[in-house]
Amino acid sequence: MEVRILETAEKELEKIANPLNKQFGKHIEKIASKEIDRHMKRGLPYFTENVTKQARIIYYLEDETIFILHCFKNHKEYERWYKSFK
Repeated sequence: MEVRILETAEKELEKIANPLNKQFGKHIEKIASKEIDRHMKRGLPYFTENVTKQARIIYYLEDETIFILHCFKNHKEYERWYKSFK
């Protein structure tokens, strides 16, 4: 499967310190090589991958392409984004 990192996720990755940034890279590779995993609640069309206990990758699947939407370095950023759907 092809993986595309959207502009918002690229900007978020640029702000993340190097050791954590490498972990995000490894998890993006993992997403590309496995079956789609955890679907988000509330009927959202996104999937989530835990990088650490707090860091998350949000992505969605369209045809045979995986689009990386967000790379959150902590749970606070993720919660702020997730609550915007209420």
